[in-house]
Amino acid sequence: MSRKNKVIETYGLWFLDLLGIGISFLLSTYIRFGNFRDMGDKEVHFQVCLAFLLFCTIYSFFLDWNRNFLRRNIWKEGMAVLQYSAYMFLIVEGIMYFLKWADVFSRLTMIYFVIINTLFTFLLHCGYKKMLRRSFSSDKSVIKIMIITESNLIEETVQRLRAELGINYQIVALGCIGEKYNADSFDGIPVVEQQEIIHMTTTMALDEVFISAPSVAQNSVEYLLHSFGEMGVDCHYNLEVPGMSGERGRIENFGDYTVVTYTRFQSSYKRMVIKRAIDILGGFVGLMITALFFPFVALAIRLDSPGPVLFSQTRIGRNGRRFKIYKFRSMYLDAEERKKELEKQNEMQGLMFKIENDPRITKVGRFIRKTSIDELPQFYNVMKGDMSLVGTRPPTEDEFEKYNQYYRRRISMTPGLTGLWQVSGRSDIEDFDDVVKYDLKYIDSWSLLLDFKILLQTIKVVFTGKGSK
Repeated sequence: MSRKNKVIETYGLWFLDLLGIGISFLLSTYIRFGNFRDMGDKEVHFQVCLAFLLFCTIYSFFLDWNRNFLRRNIWKEGMAVLQYSAYMFLIVEGIMYFLKWADVFSRLTMIYFVIINTLFTFLLHCGYKKMLRRSFSSDKSVIKIMIITESNLIEETVQRLRAELGINYQIVALGCIGEKYNADSFDGIPVVEQQEIIHMTTTMALDEVFISAPSVAQNSVEYLLHSFGEMGVDCHYNLEVPGMSGERGRIENFGDYTVVTYTRFQSSYKRMVIKRAIDILGGFVGLMITALFFPFVALAIRLDSPGPVLFSQTRIGRNGRRFKIYKFRSMYLDAEERKKELEKQNEMQGLMFKIENDPRITKVGRFIRKTSIDELPQFYNVMKGDMSLVGTRPPTEDEFEKYNQYYRRRISMTPGLTGLWQVSGRSDIEDFDDVVKYDLKYIDSWSLLLDFKILLQTIKVVFTGKGSK
């Protein structure tokens, strides 16, 4: 399991277990006394509840009782919860006896609590497990991986990784090093020969690469490591020596392999979870603002020119995933057809297209572009997780098809509603390579503080209209 998903699983379970204790304790108290006034010594009563919460925290993080959570079937889950409840009862009872809380705390309340909390925790775990399995195996969350290995190790490597990595990994391609593999695919997975690996991966949806070539000299795969590093694709290189067993190095584990992982993006997954939480909050607020503007903008667009109010287009998201981006329509319906006629007037060097006084833009379109109102529907993309409040610019499909290894790295992070290049005078930038430089600078120096600064600068840019044409 990836570190990000492990953090989500661990902290989610901890929160649910704490929630289960709190609700179960309140229910058992109410069932026993019929109210929350006649429980005796209230201070002791709630100190017992704190003892349960403290035990839950220690048991979860120090003993890690949920480390095989997703692999446990319903029977094993029930036994794990029963064991957790039994230890909780024994430890807290021991504390109560030592501190003489047992003399004033209702034994019937304790019995009710153990029964209710055991059942409630079991139900919460089953529901959370179902949700995680569905989420981790979805196309947005699944980690798309390419395996690069020798022809005689393809079957073994695929089987080992499938057994160990779990549902949130999907093997999308196999690269063969050394002797040629005698088929175009293995178990439905396409096999690519060594000379075609980089060319194929440049324009495919890919998150990580695993290289296991024990019979091949390391300098023979050096160019692969450099190439994937340029693309911003995490690369795991197997360090195991065939036939060796016993203790392994602890650089990092990938499945049951020991690997050294090369990545250009260094950040804590905890901070990434915080970033996503901020996106959800910001996306919700943004959608409320969009709802307020929608009737007026929709009316203006329909009166100005025929066609739909909203414009949608397929864009490229994190690591090559396709998604539909939404905006208020600011151009005439034949804008895409007329683009071909205007290619010679392109003022942007490189893969992007931009001309001043674009004739395809409507009168209302010029206003909503100048004020960035046209981008308000993208808060829906932020809520869905296709985009972030702050990130890199999402490229179009035809732009992405022309990418090289250097350009590819800019999609190694979730694209954003705003970003470093947008607040750095986006209309004054006339070279696509400069856009890429800003995006890569953002990726390499990312922090929550940087996101906050960019958001503040974006507000300033929107209200002053600076850098927007």
